[in-house]
Amino acid sequence: MSEQHSSEQLEAIQAVVDRVTSWQDGATEDTVEQELRDGFAEAGVDVPDADITRLAEAIQAEHGTVSAADVLSA
Repeated sequence: MSEQHSSEQLEAIQAVVDRVTSWQDGATEDTVEQELRDGFAEAGVDVPDADITRLAEAIQAEHGTVSAADVLSA
């Protein structure tokens, strides 16, 4: 993780990741990244670009449930 996130922030990040994962199956990585950015902005959570890229890559690779905590701690 580029910086430590509070449990509330991590909860918001996971909610956005879950939402994007549920309806972005088959979308391009750029689309997934943009949807993550939009979701984080709506949630008021600041997530570094590198973390957004890692989350988008995980969503593309997993095609299922993605744990934001696991991806960001790797």
